[in-house]
Amino acid sequence: MPGRRHRDRSTVILPGKGKGAARVLALWCPDWPAVAAAAMARLPATQPVAVLFANRVIACSAIARADGVRRGLKRREAQGRCPDLFLAQADPDRDARLFEPVVAAVDATVPGVEVLRPGLLVLGARGAARFFGSEEEAAERLVDAAAAAGVEAQIGIADELSTAVIAARRGAIVPAGAGARFLAPMPVRELAVEPSLAAPERADLVDLLHRLGLRRIGDFAALSPAEVASRFGADAVLAHRCARAQPERPPAARQPPRDLTVQYRCDPPIERVDAAAFAGRMLATQLHAELSSAGLACTRLSIFAETDAGEELSRIWRCAEPLTPDDTADRVRWQLDGWLTRRDRPTAPITLLRLAPVEVVAAGALQLGLWGGVGEEDERARRALIRVQGLLGGEAVRIGVLSGGRGPAERITMVALGDEPVPAADPALPWPGRLPEPAPALLLLNRPPVRLEAADGTPILVTERALFSADPSRLHWGSKQWRLTGWAGPWPVDERWWVPESTEKDDTATTFTARAQVQLDGEPADVRVLLLVYYDETWRAEGLYD
Repeated sequence: MPGRRHRDRSTVILPGKGKGAARVLALWCPDWPAVAAAAMARLPATQPVAVLFANRVIACSAIARADGVRRGLKRREAQGRCPDLFLAQADPDRDARLFEPVVAAVDATVPGVEVLRPGLLVLGARGAARFFGSEEEAAERLVDAAAAAGVEAQIGIADELSTAVIAARRGAIVPAGAGARFLAPMPVRELAVEPSLAAPERADLVDLLHRLGLRRIGDFAALSPAEVASRFGADAVLAHRCARAQPERPPAARQPPRDLTVQYRCDPPIERVDAAAFAGRMLATQLHAELSSAGLACTRLSIFAETDAGEELSRIWRCAEPLTPDDTADRVRWQLDGWLTRRDRPTAPITLLRLAPVEVVAAGALQLGLWGGVGEEDERARRALIRVQGLLGGEAVRIGVLSGGRGPAERITMVALGDEPVPAADPALPWPGRLPEPAPALLLLNRPPVRLEAADGTPILVTERALFSADPSRLHWGSKQWRLTGWAGPWPVDERWWVPESTEKDDTATTFTARAQVQLDGEPADVRVLLLVYYDETWRAEGLYD
């Protein structure tokens, strides 16, 4: 049973002098996105599974890892390592909906559950230990409750929430007061593993610490708080407190006034997920209007529903960063979807929905980008784009994300509005041979062919030594031609993304490619600078500079 495996591999030490101290219990379901994808597809337990986002693996099952599949691999490489691999696309709605029965099972065993994200929840350990007799027994009962819901889980217990979450990944019960000693030998990257507890910039901090030689959490914890605060950002201070297992107080958290609670009496009653999601989005908008007027932002949200038969459903969601209106609407939709589609769904339609902020911070902690700002113009623009998405589909509206690559087109990853802005490749990598700055103002995706000539009319080619066969003098584009007043390059490129579509699926196809910049003659106001790309002994226009 999962409970027995948990007990065998755990470091179980019961608290001694710290019995009266507040303790946190974290329940973690390993590889939850892969588990949810396998459950949705009704796959056998022996089937290797991987979940993809932006054509890269973001989660995989233990069986897939045994065959060499790892997070960050591209789809083709993952399939090459494991030919039987089942691939599923990332779906937060699916993950949240299938996690709800697990949350309900745990909450029925020990009330007071807080969901950090699908696959991870926390609760107070003190009451559970008192009820079941010990923390070890409470952990085993909760693992059994999760197993009864059909999933394997691991338990971590510690004095602080972040320590308990890290301990859950190792199935460990940390003794009272020993959190810093427990964390010290772990790699510093553990501070950024859990996205629900770490800001997005935590990965950059971990990379910097590693390059500075602070490769263990204990090395980072050995720095004084003054040294960390004076050399790093605000998130580093929070990470440092986590590394030292110090009390983690939310920034300016306080109990919100009652008038921030918003509710909606459903008339007619709601029994479909789409109708519930619509009501949830309306409530999310009302809630954030109330929070904005009070100068607050929400970090812990209570979702409550009441049915026509008098049934009451509630769940608390907690986030590492203040919730935006879209974040709130997503969590409400996920929760209602889980309630209305689970096996023990309510026996009657929902007649009342209520959102209550359980924990709030100052609104200054909420920093949004261009399309997520609280300004009237930004909100109007976002609503218009979301309406277009509703009419034409989720992929109809896309935004550009800076990506890694050598050519200008490679350095842009287009993602659907509302999706996580994850680039296809890391822009921070060196990328030798990358096109020099500045980038073209306009990209010509069809790459129309042009002819580059020397002064005597001889076509310009690129030699094997990556040099022009002669000095360029004139450029022909269709029926027009220009004299060149300057040029730069060529720069050879040692990649294959430029292979024509007719041969791009042929693994043996290769070609020599180079880029060059040319300046066309004309009046000062009409000066044009083009980016040219050369392959198959043909020059093509790839970009236009201002």
